[in-house]
Amino acid sequence: MPLLSSLRNLGRKSAFQDWPGLIEGYRRWLPVSERTPVITLREGGTPLIPAPAVAERIGRGVKVFLKYDGLNPTGSFKDRGMTMAISKAKEAGSSAVICASTGNTSAAAAAYARRAGMRAFVLIPDGYVAQGKLAQALLYGAEVLAVRGNFDQALTIVREVAERYPVTLVNSLNPYRLQGQKTAAFEVVDALGDAPDWLCIPMGNAGNISAYWMGFQEYRQAGLSRKLPRMMGFQASGSAPLVLGHTVEQPDTIATAIRIGNPANREKALKVRSESGGAFNAVTDAEIVKAYKLLGSQEGVFCEPASAASVAGLLQQADVVPAGATVVCVLTGNGLKDPTCAIENNDAAFHPDLNPDLATVAQVMGF
Repeated sequence: MPLLSSLRNLGRKSAFQDWPGLIEGYRRWLPVSERTPVITLREGGTPLIPAPAVAERIGRGVKVFLKYDGLNPTGSFKDRGMTMAISKAKEAGSSAVICASTGNTSAAAAAYARRAGMRAFVLIPDGYVAQGKLAQALLYGAEVLAVRGNFDQALTIVREVAERYPVTLVNSLNPYRLQGQKTAAFEVVDALGDAPDWLCIPMGNAGNISAYWMGFQEYRQAGLSRKLPRMMGFQASGSAPLVLGHTVEQPDTIATAIRIGNPANREKALKVRSESGGAFNAVTDAEIVKAYKLLGSQEGVFCEPASAASVAGLLQQADVVPAGATVVCVLTGNGLKDPTCAIENNDAAFHPDLNPDLATVAQVMGF
């Protein structure tokens, strides 16, 4: 019996490998040293989920996968960049960080900064941050400043603050952010054995598409993949400066995480589109909601509305996806970030105010 017990324990250990977080997991690919204090919540290592219902709508043997970064510790891909940005800020002796945010950045910055014993200041556009994200920033202990304006105005302010005062900027203008975010591309290749043919990704400030491309290029140069993907970026039609080719002064979309009219990483993103032979397209809020509901009801994946822009874009471009292609759609955030959107946009049957008895419940169930 002791031997059998030991074998069972060995099986348990081999079935579960304790992921150390992306800095330790991909240390040789990142600008860190032994002097870098690693601030981690064990981010990264998120699943690549097959999406047969989406693939069926494309047809022609296309395989679709969802890179679900909504399973990071604070519920979004921003944790990938923030573990690097905060670790390097701590290494440099900084005691405070600042960011502008539509929600996810504020949550990640607050969580990692507080874990590092640093102050976190976040500027948000008043009234335009989903409740789940605001709740996170507050609970993590950030000092939240809600400004009467949009994200682009908030970003201008925090950049000026970081230039004038001893506070580290941790928006995606911080180069360490993209270094951390590039690891998602490594994980995609590690899971598939090669790069996908297409990578579909939502774009707001356009840092993430730039980070993915950096990661794919580095793996390709090291001989760890045979090809590079076409980078397909999607913006909401009411907030599509990279599609339109000019700043959108008053961006508007249900997908608040990408409600940005003047992306800070514009030039990087345009370079990615050119180098990868990719394309940028706009999807309507109606298309986003349709994809959002499809992912929940058919794939069992609950993402925030901005994430669904990648799937909405893929479905919109279905006719030009190569037959037999492997496509990865990036889901940047968890659906619990914006519960109001889910409550207002679903096809579920909800039966309120029922009598608490078996006969009533059975009747409603159709028995």
